[in-house]
Order: sequence, then structure tokens, then C-alpha cells
Amino acid sequence: MNNVTKKWILLKISTFILIPLMTWFIINLVNIYDKEYVEVLKFFSSQPSKFFVSALLIIAFLHSVLSIGEIFEDYIHNKKIKNVANKALRIFAIIIPLITIIIIFNLSI
Repeated sequence: MNNVTKKWILLKISTFILIPLMTWFIINLVNIYDKEYVEVLKFFSSQPSKFFVSALLIIAFLHSVLSIGEIFEDYIHNKKIKNVANKALRIFAIIIPLITIIIIFNLSI
């Protein structure tokens, strides 16, 4: 299986996983929208929420890296610039969710 096929399959799998995670997040976001700070903190401090938010972040950033990487492949013709853009994208896709997950797991009431 070539690299393009693997990316396409990963994109479809991440889409399939993102649908229930986004549904869960939107429903809970609507529920905590008008709540006080302590209640929102309690929601993000609960173990299931930590797991689901972490999974959502990881899968969403994986999905975005795959999608934006394809845009780079299509529209950036200079190979060096394309490689730098892809590496920077991957670095940010690792650092941003990692920092967010660390913050979420360090939340306490």
C-alpha cells in the first residue's frame, strides 16, 4: 500500500472517529455554556471528560495535519518550502494538543 493510500485511509478513519467525539463535545458544551466557572472546571476535571477531550484533540489535530498536508502538496511547488511547512505543521500538531492535554490533566477543583 503506498503512502497516499495510507493517508486517505487515515483521513477516513479519523473522520469516522471525530463524528461521535464532536457530537459528545457539542452536547456537553451546550450543557456547560451558561454554568459557573466551578461547574465547568468540574466537568473538565472528571475522568471521562479528560479522556474524551484528549482523544478529540489528538484525532482532530491528526485529521487537520492530513488535510492541510494535502493542501501543501497541491499548492506549494517548491520542495524545500513544502518540507518546511509540513514539518512545522507536524510540530505544532504535536505541541499544541500535548500542552492542552497536560493542562487538562492538571486541572483540579
